[in-house]
Amino acid sequence: MANVRNLKKDINFVLGDIIEAVYIWEMSTSGKPTSESQAIIDEAIGTFDALITRVNDKKAENKKAHFKTIYSDLEESANQLVEKINNL
Repeated sequence: MANVRNLKKDINFVLGDIIEAVYIWEMSTSGKPTSESQAIIDEAIGTFDALITRVNDKKAENKKAHFKTIYSDLEESANQLVEKINNL
């Protein structure tokens, strides 16, 4: 992990791309948001908020381990959201 700024950018880009994929799915199918697609977007935004809050936590003892767990949680959450998009 190079630095906190890159971790924040990764979180933003990954979850932003997931939200964009949901919008593309909406436009290619019905052209309107569905309750399922809106739930995925809400979950992605909630995940973003939770991860950024954890990144900004100054009380972490071991910073390197703390950021590694955040990065692995980002990867796990992104994979789950992509699976939900694929099941739409």
